[in-house]
Amino acid sequence: MAVRVLKGIVVSNKADKTISVAVESMVRHPKYHKSMRRTTKYHAHDEQNKYQKGDEVTIMECRPISKTKSWKVVEA
Repeated sequence: MAVRVLKGIVVSNKADKTISVAVESMVRHPKYHKSMRRTTKYHAHDEQNKYQKGDEVTIMECRPISKTKSWKVVEA
């Protein structure tokens, strides 16, 4: 099983031990073939509450920690 690893920017750190990470990807429009930017937000586990808004972090998929949180921070 391949482990998914993504890079993104922290957009919120208001919850305890949780950060929201916005990950940008480029996709091609199916009809017009123009490149579009898509942003997806993931909730990631941050054990020490050390990441602040605006930090660039790497997150890795893990077992579900809560209803919406199944990613953990690997490094900044």
